[in-house]
Amino acid sequence: MTYAHGLVIGKFYPPHAGHHHLIDVAAAACARVSVVVAASSVESIPLPLRTAWLREAHRQPHVEIIPVVDDADVDYGSDELWSAHVAAFRAGLAMRSGLGVPVPPVDAVFSSEAYGPELAERFSAVHVPVDPPRERFPVSGTAVRDDPAANWEFLAPAVRAHLARRVVVVGAESTGTTTLARALAAHYAGRGGVWAATRWVPEYGRTFTGEKLAAARRTAGDPSLWLDALKWESADFTLIAEHHAALEDAAARSGSPLLVCDTDAFATALWHERYLGTPAPEVEAVHERTPHHLWILTSPEGVPFEQDGWRDGESIRSWMSGRFQAELEARGLPHIIVTGPHEHRLAAAVTATDDLLAKGWTFNAPL
Repeated sequence: MTYAHGLVIGKFYPPHAGHHHLIDVAAAACARVSVVVAASSVESIPLPLRTAWLREAHRQPHVEIIPVVDDADVDYGSDELWSAHVAAFRAGLAMRSGLGVPVPPVDAVFSSEAYGPELAERFSAVHVPVDPPRERFPVSGTAVRDDPAANWEFLAPAVRAHLARRVVVVGAESTGTTTLARALAAHYAGRGGVWAATRWVPEYGRTFTGEKLAAARRTAGDPSLWLDALKWESADFTLIAEHHAALEDAAARSGSPLLVCDTDAFATALWHERYLGTPAPEVEAVHERTPHHLWILTSPEGVPFEQDGWRDGESIRSWMSGRFQAELEARGLPHIIVTGPHEHRLAAAVTATDDLLAKGWTFNAPL
């Protein structure tokens, strides 16, 4: 190794391929690398989340990701502000020493920024420039915040999962939710480019029900058992919600800036109400922590009821559709209701999704 202790400092707001390259270069040249994530409290991606993203991407045993809150203003011409920043960085490094982790003096600072030489001097270290023109990875945190979709190729899977706009198709049984979800994802995938990777997440609840029925048949030794023999518990719905959310996250990590979901935890909570007659706080907790940005409610209007042996009756379909609409409105969730033939539903869903994507992403300005 060329250096004993390399230092990389950045906001990583959010981290991108240029950041990862910078850290990897430092890791190849140093016996130890400290990566200081210097976030201000006004920024809208939490510091623990950025720290977790970098730890996932950089598992080298000699690379340590150190979170630091740095609320000093940025003015590279101010010695006072420089001193405040460096004090925050040193405090982060010292904290590791206080935890019994020996921290040798920094002897190299790796940076692609113009302030790199000054930062290195304040640490009495060598400055190692890493692709200052950003020719290898033509991207910056500012560019990503301005237009994540245009810079999607530079984002790691965990960041993609966080930023992907998630559109959920919900509705009562036999109202075309799966058909619409599949068609909506295919429409955007057909646009090509970054959108070619657009995915849809099938409803896990249906899969779970099939597995539950098969298990009940094996236990009873009776292959003729049917759905009315199943006993449902709150834990079943919680498992469905958690597993579906995990499937969403997995798809979002490798997909486009848009993810289409056939149902979600919000819908699962209403099905819990339907079958058990009570609220579902644990399912609601999954809903609260899983980001979604638009709900598309499929109306029974214009869709003949088809009994495939797995569904409630047509009267329940109308009642459930009303519950979905009432809850979407009561909770203030952004939604549209689609009616009529499939082509009309798809056109309305595309228009609403285009409007969502046109709004872009909102980040608080960094200091």
